[in-house]
Amino acid sequence: MATVVLGICGSIAAYKAADVASRLTKAGHEVHCVCTPTALRFVTPLTLMTLSRHPVISSFEEETTDWVPTHIALAQKADVLAVAPASAHSIACFAQGFAPNVLTSLYLANRAPVIIFPAMNTLMWEHPATQQNVQTLLKRGDRIVGPAEEGELACGTCGKGRLVDVATIVSHIQQVV
Repeated sequence: MATVVLGICGSIAAYKAADVASRLTKAGHEVHCVCTPTALRFVTPLTLMTLSRHPVISSFEEETTDWVPTHIALAQKADVLAVAPASAHSIACFAQGFAPNVLTSLYLANRAPVIIFPAMNTLMWEHPATQQNVQTLLKRGDRIVGPAEEGELACGTCGKGRLVDVATIVSHIQQVV
């Protein structure tokens, strides 16, 4: 089976990444979760590690087990990099080549296919800067799936911005690998 690097960004939808990791692991894939620091405010490393059966990487300070930094080793090993949920901040970092954390650094070192599953407030999604960043990523060959067309968001507004459902995320990842 495939090696899936599952990037998880700071969003209320981060809890769904646990289900994604679980389903992919049960399907026989090797899943490695890489979290932004803000993702850990929404989901715990213990949950992700238990469901993926691998340690969670979330900071450069954790990269002390081998002479090759973990984010580089995972980038070289990945068959796919899937980011679910992807925040506006991480999408901007990917598009502009900024690497303030382990996930964005891994993105720059990665050569495997990338699938980005956005999740954010409708106004943030519709902002011209976000749309320009999405277009930049699409031109590079990254895939963007979502956000869901309509629905109530955690902030109480209705509109486009919700993370697509877990089954859709898993299906898109499995199609790539």
